[in-house]
Amino acid sequence: MKKNRKSRIKITGTGYYAPDKILNNFDLEKMVDTSDEWIITRTGIKERRIASEDQATSDLAIEAGRTTLKNAGLGVKDIDLIIVATSSPDTIFPSTACWVQKGLGAGHVPAFDISVGCTGFLYGMILAEGLILTGASKRILLIGGELLTKLTDYTDRNTCVLFGDAAGAVVLEEADDESGMLSYYWKADGKLGDLLYLPAGGTRIPATAQSVAQRLHYLQMKGNDVFKHAVKRMGEAALEALKAARLKKEDIDYFIPHQANIRIIEATGKRLKVPREKVYSNIHKYGNVSVASIPISLHELQEEGKLKKGNIILMDAFGAGFTWAAVAYRW
Repeated sequence: MKKNRKSRIKITGTGYYAPDKILNNFDLEKMVDTSDEWIITRTGIKERRIASEDQATSDLAIEAGRTTLKNAGLGVKDIDLIIVATSSPDTIFPSTACWVQKGLGAGHVPAFDISVGCTGFLYGMILAEGLILTGASKRILLIGGELLTKLTDYTDRNTCVLFGDAAGAVVLEEADDESGMLSYYWKADGKLGDLLYLPAGGTRIPATAQSVAQRLHYLQMKGNDVFKHAVKRMGEAALEALKAARLKKEDIDYFIPHQANIRIIEATGKRLKVPREKVYSNIHKYGNVSVASIPISLHELQEEGKLKKGNIILMDAFGAGFTWAAVAYRW
């Protein structure tokens, strides 16, 4: 847990990319035994974006990266590190970040992935702080990209309604004013890993005809258990990050939780006693896009003109692993 201190990193550019294709709840009614009313009531999702057959996660990440650099007034030569957070990589190796580096034309800039589920963007911010404040990097392009629909079983009505595809990104560098990351809190618990995981395709269960027939290459989730742990741990992370930054709940201008489903968002907001108007949500139009949800939310808030200098933002996430983290940030 990092304490509030003078030296910090800040976001100097935001951006995102979402595929054009939309899969709405009425489309899903034709695919599985579900309904628009059930999906909205349980998840808050009305539609989600779906990548094309020829798109991979790196393609989404490249577009988000380009947009973010443009919004920051920068070119690829201005960054010295690329970090991609994803649980749906193009390939096990090379890393998706290396495919992104190639696609951006970023020369020999170092690039690597982090895989910590939906918490990946916040873990990436925390890693970036250490790299920037030690002088290892000056300006980092951090991308959260996910193409989970290709890992989703569309015969499983409990999971297929949840996920969408998108990528969000930020540029991070050392702050030259009072803005920036004030504190963070991050934890993990591998004992709960089998509550949300992709069973096959790694070295534990390599790909075979049997693993494919058993549909083990699709994500599996025990939804009720995930919900219980998500609300508890997101609440814990948020409170600890506020404490480390010497902030109170009343200081929060915007609470940006990971967009898993509306019940988790609302339950976490109520636990923190954050007024509903301060809780940002866009799950209705993207679904659960995992690591992309927080950077997309940041960009939308900025584009909508809602973020003002000095605003306190609390970002909070929970993901497969299990992992959880929160970041307190002054805009």
